[in-house]
Amino acid sequence: MLMNELSLLALYGLFVALTLVLQSTGVMSQLGMGYMLSSRDENRTAEGIAARLERAERNSVTALALIAPPVLILALRDNFSAQSLLCMQVFLAARLVYLPAYAFGIRGLRSLAWLAGFTVTLLLYLLAL
Repeated sequence: MLMNELSLLALYGLFVALTLVLQSTGVMSQLGMGYMLSSRDENRTAEGIAARLERAERNSVTALALIAPPVLILALRDNFSAQSLLCMQVFLAARLVYLPAYAFGIRGLRSLAWLAGFTVTLLLYLLAL
């Protein structure tokens, strides 16, 4: 199966959904099912890996919101290229590294993965102009 930019975007969307499941499971294990089913008027916070997964999930949703527009613009213009494909491949690889690096507190690697993903996101915007 040949992957194009739209397929890679869809894969990242699935990865974000998986991240949400992991984050919810971690928070539920710490705060309990009762709290998760409540209106959450009482503000409780998770700790450790569950808290890091919570932050990583929010960052992943933001990254998805930022990466989708240039990919969709390029698709609408039928303007995919070798450069745009490479950008999406680097983006997906960086985000796949980012989540476990964040979850397990590997700061330098987390920051490098974030920077790589953000850089190619900006490059995709330039390609979409």
